[in-house]
Amino acid sequence: MNLEPNIIWGLAFAVIVAVVVPYAVAFRRRVVADRERKAEASALGVDRPSAQYPYVDPMRCIGCGACVRACPEGDVLGVVGGTAVVVNGLRCVGHGRCEIACPVGAIEVGLGDLKSRSDVPLLDESLETSVPGLFVAGELGGLSLVRNAVGQGRDVVEEVARRRAAQPPSPEEGVLDLVIVGAGPAGLSAGMTCAQHGLDYLILEREPDLGGSILHYPRRKMVLTQPVELAPWGKLTQEEYSKEHLLDVFSSAVQDLGLRIRFRSPVEAIVRGPTAFELSFAGGSVRTRFVLLALGRRGTPRKLGVPGEEQSKVMYRLIDAESYKGQRVLVVGGGDSAVEAAIGLAQQSSNEVTLSYRRDKLVRIKKKNQDRADAMIASGRIRTFFPSQVREIGEKSVTLTAGEDEPLQLDNDYVFVFAGGVPPFGLLKDAGVAFGGQEAGAA
Repeated sequence: MNLEPNIIWGLAFAVIVAVVVPYAVAFRRRVVADRERKAEASALGVDRPSAQYPYVDPMRCIGCGACVRACPEGDVLGVVGGTAVVVNGLRCVGHGRCEIACPVGAIEVGLGDLKSRSDVPLLDESLETSVPGLFVAGELGGLSLVRNAVGQGRDVVEEVARRRAAQPPSPEEGVLDLVIVGAGPAGLSAGMTCAQHGLDYLILEREPDLGGSILHYPRRKMVLTQPVELAPWGKLTQEEYSKEHLLDVFSSAVQDLGLRIRFRSPVEAIVRGPTAFELSFAGGSVRTRFVLLALGRRGTPRKLGVPGEEQSKVMYRLIDAESYKGQRVLVVGGGDSAVEAAIGLAQQSSNEVTLSYRRDKLVRIKKKNQDRADAMIASGRIRTFFPSQVREIGEKSVTLTAGEDEPLQLDNDYVFVFAGGVPPFGLLKDAGVAFGGQEAGAA
């Protein structure tokens, strides 16, 4: 009797049992988990992205899950019904690693169809708005990451330089080639490129220092960049920099190139005339052929609108957590800024840190922050009240309410509010810039 076929079939069956079956079971569990996460995210409204997101072509996707595993943020993507889908769109920060990992090229990280998005100005391929000569670059256009901002700032100035070379200069005296609004990564990159092309430009910045949104980050926060060139000055070669290191790099570039920046000059109005724009800002005005808005989306901090919020103990950003020790602190919010503040404050000796959020769980934060927050909550370093809302802020206390429960009064020394901001869309709309759902030129 020939036993060889039986042995071969037996070995094949053993391989199936040892390899294929566990893989199939694990795959099935992952699919079920992704489906549940997708349903939960949809119910919470976090599946819809606020900026960039991975667009999956369902006709090309093979459902292998490589994109899910590649994402550093953990749960942006999942596989549901055999196709990759966006599960938690709010967590996408634009790394683009899912796009690289997809073996069939079924993913593209971008902003999708902007025609229906009222939170992003309509831009053409040159990043020009519906107002000719007025451009937008960086975070205001919907894309995160320093790399994107730097690239867009450079691209806009390259376009302005081409148009300047093709058109005769303005016959009016005192009209600049370009005014850049904002001295963050996009604005500074644009300024460097202006210096490279010999353009007559000016950067207007509302803050007393450069950095844009980065300036408001907590001390030693790590900033994602990905390698990018700051032409003509040099390169950012690392994927992460501390806030301080990155600001030092920018400051060195500004000094080395002698960039023209006017600080404490928030722009109040942009008016397009027959031959030039006129920008009014605190302390004066300036005329220019082209304008680049390199503003962040943070805008003015959104307040809670509760009694006692006007007190000096209530703040809307945390720069140095180490300066708070032995304090009873309430942090309000559920985004990355709130969680990072709570983590930083909880690391200081003797602080009592409470986190209040209007939802019953944290759903909008990066995976790294989620892991750190979970550990601190489990150890008791951070106390949470989910869901809850602030009802009143007293001199030495704060009152929270949670559903129909009785109001809870906590002893309190400081309140940090991270309820988002009001983006500077009014400035754009007053200038005639169209957003999704608007006709060009509609305010």
